[in-house]
Amino acid sequence: MLNRHKPQEHIIPEIEKWPICKIYQDRDGFVKDIEAFTMERFEGKSNDEINNIIARSIYLERIRMKEEPWKVDPQDEKVFWNWVKKNLVTKSLDKDAKESSKNNKQLLEKIIHRYADEVAGGFKVKTYLFARKFLTAFFNRILNSAAGRNFRRFWGSKYRLQERLRVYGETDTLRSLFDKGTVVLVPTHFSNIDSILIGYALDSVVGVPAFSYGAGLNLYNTGYTAYFMNRLGAYRIDRRKKNAIYLETLKGMSNISIQKGLNSLFFPGGTRSRSGALETRLKRGMLGTTVEAQRNMIQDGKKEKVFIVPLVMSYHFVLEAQSLIEQHLKKTGEEQYISGKDESYSVRKITSFIWQLFSSRSDITLSFGKPMDVLGNFVNENGDSLDAKGNIIDIEGYFMDKAGKLSRNRQREAQYTSFLADKIVKRFHSENIVLSSHFVAYVAFEILRKQNSRLDLYGILRLPTDEFSISPALFNEVGNTVRERLIELEKQDKVKLCGKFHEGIEALIKDGIKNSGMYHSKKPLKYNKDGNVISQDFKLLYFYHNRLENYGLDAHISNNPLDSEKAEEIHDLHISLYLRED
Repeated sequence: MLNRHKPQEHIIPEIEKWPICKIYQDRDGFVKDIEAFTMERFEGKSNDEINNIIARSIYLERIRMKEEPWKVDPQDEKVFWNWVKKNLVTKSLDKDAKESSKNNKQLLEKIIHRYADEVAGGFKVKTYLFARKFLTAFFNRILNSAAGRNFRRFWGSKYRLQERLRVYGETDTLRSLFDKGTVVLVPTHFSNIDSILIGYALDSVVGVPAFSYGAGLNLYNTGYTAYFMNRLGAYRIDRRKKNAIYLETLKGMSNISIQKGLNSLFFPGGTRSRSGALETRLKRGMLGTTVEAQRNMIQDGKKEKVFIVPLVMSYHFVLEAQSLIEQHLKKTGEEQYISGKDESYSVRKITSFIWQLFSSRSDITLSFGKPMDVLGNFVNENGDSLDAKGNIIDIEGYFMDKAGKLSRNRQREAQYTSFLADKIVKRFHSENIVLSSHFVAYVAFEILRKQNSRLDLYGILRLPTDEFSISPALFNEVGNTVRERLIELEKQDKVKLCGKFHEGIEALIKDGIKNSGMYHSKKPLKYNKDGNVISQDFKLLYFYHNRLENYGLDAHISNNPLDSEKAEEIHDLHISLYLRED
C-alpha cells in the first residue's frame, strides 16, 4: 500500500544558505567558470576544425534569425554574427597559421561568452519569497472557490493545495542527501504545468531548497514571465540553437552547476510526452553531464556525490492532451494519419483547466523514486552506493584506467550515460502510480483494438465513435484480467497502483470513468443511458491508454471474453462505415 507523505519542515529554513542563492550571489564568476570549462571542451581540435565549427555556427544562426525570430532575441544579434563572419573569413585567410589560430580562439571565446551569459539564470531571495507567498495564496484561493463551485468562496481557507498534492516515495532519503552531494531530479513530462507543481511540492511538501531548472527561451517573450524566470533559478534553453558551440556551453553550464553543488532539475525526455506514454528513450546530452561532473569531482578530491532521483507525475487529465496526441500521430502516421485541428490555449482555457483540476477534487500525484548514483546504483540515506546485494561499493574505481589512474574516457562515460538512461526508464515504470483513469482507458482501447483486429491504429482512430459501446459485464471481465496482472507487477516492484485497485473491479472502473478526461468537452469514456461504456473521442482514449503501454498487459487479454462472432459483426460494421466515410 502506498504511503502518502505529509508536509515536512524545510531542511534549510534560511534561504540565504541555499546552494542556489550562494552561487548566484556571484553570477559573473559563475559565468566565467562556464566559459572556461566550455573552452576546455574544444582543446585538442585543430585550427581548421575550430574554423569549421565557427563557420557552421554562423550558418545555422543566420538561418535561425531569418526563419525563427523571437521577441526575446537580443537586438544586436545580426550585428554580432556579421562581425564574427567578417573576422573569421578575412583574418583566417590573410594571416599566418599562428595568428589565424589565435584569432579563431578569440572568436570562439566571444561566442561562448555570449552563450554562457544568455544561458545562466539568476536567483533573488525577495522575488522567491514573493512568488512563494503569491502562488500559495493564489492556488489555495482557486482551490477553495473551485471546490465549492462558487467564486464567492475565493477568500475561503478550508482547502489547501498541499492536501491535493499526493506525494509518495523516497522523500526521506531524498532529504538526507542534500548535505552529501548534489541532487539531480529527473521527472517525467506530460504538461506545461509540471514545472510549477514540482517546484511547489518540493518547497511546501518535501521541504527542500530550490532547484535550478531549464526553461525554454520562448517563455521569456513576455516581460512578467521573464522578470520572474530571471530571478527564480531558471536557466535558459533555446531549442532553436543546434550548433556545437551552443550545445557545449549548455552542457558546460550543467556540469559546472553540479560540481558547485547546485541541485538541478531537467526533463530527461527533452520535451512533453506527445503520445501520453512514459518516456522510453532519453536525451543523453544533459544526462551525460552528471556522469562527467561526478568524475570531475572525484579528480578534484571531492567526497561529495551526484545523486539521480527519478520523479513520475500523474494526472487524471492533461491540459494539452488533444494537441499532443495530434502531434504524435502526425509524426508517426505520416500519410496514414489525417490531422484534425490543433487546440489553442488562451488564458480562458488555462483558467478553465485549473478550475476543473481543483473542482473535480482530482489528485495530482508525485512519485519520488529511489535515489541512485550516476552509475545507476541505488544509494542509502548516507549517500553510500549499493550493489545488487546491498553491499556498499566505491564508485571511484569506475573512472580509473587500467593503470589505476583517474582519467577522462569519453567512450566509457558514454556507456555509463547509456546505462543510467536505461535505469531511469526502468525506474519510471516501477515508480509509475497507475490511476483509475489510466486503467479504464487502457482496458477500453484494448477492447476496441481487438474488436477491430484487421485495422491498423490509424484505421481504428478514424472509426465513428457512436457505434462503439462496452457492456458492464465485458468491461468487468477484461478489466479484472488486467487488474490482476497489474497487482502481480506491483508485487514485483514493476509498477505502483493507486488505492482504488484494492477496492474491487467495479469500484475501480466506476472511479476511473468518473475521472476520465473530465476537462475535455468530448470524453474519452463515459456511461450512456443504458449503462454501457462509450467513448466520444478515440484519440483522447488512445492518449490516456498509452500510460500503460510497455507493461506487456495486452498479452494477458484473451479474445474469449470478446465473443468472436459478435466482434466479427462489429468489425464488419465498422469497416463499412469507415469506407463510407472515405
